[in-house]
Amino acid sequence: MIKFMVDSGSDYDVNEAKEKGIAFVPLSITFDNDTYKDGIEISRSEFYKRMREEDTFPKTAQPSPQAFLDVFEEAKANGDQIIGVMLSGGISGTYQSANIAKDMAEYDGIHLIDSKTAVYAIKIMVDYGMQLRDEGKTVDEIVEALEELKSRISINLAIDNLENLYKGGRLTKMQAGFGNFAKLKPVISIPEGTLIVKGKFIGRKKAIAGLVSYIEGMDLDERFPIYGIYSDGTENLDNFVKKVEEKGIKFNECYQIGPTIGTHVGPETFGFIAVEKAKN
Repeated sequence: MIKFMVDSGSDYDVNEAKEKGIAFVPLSITFDNDTYKDGIEISRSEFYKRMREEDTFPKTAQPSPQAFLDVFEEAKANGDQIIGVMLSGGISGTYQSANIAKDMAEYDGIHLIDSKTAVYAIKIMVDYGMQLRDEGKTVDEIVEALEELKSRISINLAIDNLENLYKGGRLTKMQAGFGNFAKLKPVISIPEGTLIVKGKFIGRKKAIAGLVSYIEGMDLDERFPIYGIYSDGTENLDNFVKKVEEKGIKFNECYQIGPTIGTHVGPETFGFIAVEKAKN
């Protein structure tokens, strides 16, 4: 049987993953001396509450190879093929950790994909993979299709406050302070597996307008969902969704970003995930 595996950087709900038979391997989140399994031992609301109220910047850590090996050994014992769609290797060492476990398992039925993306973009990939499996596709056909799909998934996030980018080491204190003073709202994306700044806007209204222009400019593949995404607080997202839907573009769902990316982007971040059509 063909089965799927994700890490918590996918933001796949652990209960939904269980219902669908998807193996779920959590990253860890640490505040001071308190360490939690992401998606299992700490909820998103609890995570953002602590991040808002505490001075300590939370740290994330990739799963150990043993956590993946446990999944692989079970698949090996059952004779299952397993497709792991992992958080981008340019963001985390999770993909590397899974590959170490694959070598330890010594089993040819393990197929790992560096998604080159994060959060609900991985959910889109896995849900599509399960659809292909249910249509009778082989494991090699599914892997090939997902490898092709990942290059067409676009994540765009407008950062409302630069403090977390500074605390996470992605900006200097001076850069963050000046940016916040100027009401700078950068839009970040993950086009090749690493976070980049796609655009810079002054003020929330212009950031919303910028995101609207990005999604309007896409040649959307209507076979796939469009997701609105947010970190902590929905006011910015609500205003963005309203503007997008005025253009005749409808969101399938709106989801909250989990700790893996939420740690770096901070509160009131908002944006979208969508899939472009393949280029001929």
